[in-house]
Amino acid sequence: MHNIKELKIWNKAITLTAKVYTISAKFPSDERFGLTAQVRRSAVSIPSNISEGAGRNTKGEFVQFLGIANGSLYELQTQIIISEQLGFIQKEECNELLEKIDELQKMNYKLQLSIKKTNGVSQYAIPSTQY
Repeated sequence: MHNIKELKIWNKAITLTAKVYTISAKFPSDERFGLTAQVRRSAVSIPSNISEGAGRNTKGEFVQFLGIANGSLYELQTQIIISEQLGFIQKEECNELLEKIDELQKMNYKLQLSIKKTNGVSQYAIPSTQY
């Protein structure tokens, strides 16, 4: 079991999710059950899967949930690009979100590699500047 509040990747995912909610609040009201809901679900899935994986009992389970979080990052990336092309968000907002997504994708990949290389999992409860 890990203290997720000390995981840099989890904190950055929470920040991204809050930003997505703020930006998607400006989407057209007729998208409330469409793209708005989908973008928000994808964003929430990222820190949720990181935390669920951190709470599991094995390294393999943690890596599995990080993989699911990574899939949600790619899903969100696609939805943000679509939102920008539809004119729901400005180019600057789109670029800002895509940069944050890219950073999280890289962090996630490095964390997965790190977990696979180690024999113990206790180190992931330690505050890290990398993850």
